Amino acid sequence: MGSFEVLLDDERTQLDAFVEEHRSAIEATLDGLTEEQVRRRLVPSATTLLGLLKHLTWMQRVWFEECLGGKSRRELGLVQTPNDSFQLTDDDTIASVTAAHRKACATARSAVADLALDAVVTGHPRGPRTLRWVYLQVLRELAQHRGHADILREQVLAE
Repeated sequence: MGSFEVLLDDERTQLDAFVEEHRSAIEATLDGLTEEQVRRRLVPSATTLLGLLKHLTWMQRVWFEECLGGKSRRELGLVQTPNDSFQLTDDDTIASVTAAHRKACATARSAVADLALDAVVTGHPRGPRTLRWVYLQVLRELAQHRGHADILREQVLAE
């Protein structure tokens, strides 16, 4: 699709396209890398390529299952804090984390399918939000962490 065509799309179509672009790009940062490479810590924090994908899976579940769906993190089996969501276990692999991410994305798509951008959702701890606000928050996080992932991949490949 050319850039002119994108300009003609409605707001919802554009938001969906941007979110999907970032979701795919984040997964692609793992392509061709080994399990060791995606776990490699190249910064002082716990941020790794695999940890970023795990965090983004958690983040999307928080916004689309907790905020939209009204279930608590505990009910969803999620860790409580963003920092904890980066932590990898011995069972986390490229395949398992990618599968969990894809499942979270599919659940998110289903959760928003019948909602208008102006729909108000009430599962946010700081009060009601519109679906538009949720989309923008998710897009912000995906874009930020996509940049982190691009840099980490570049560092891994340079070693």
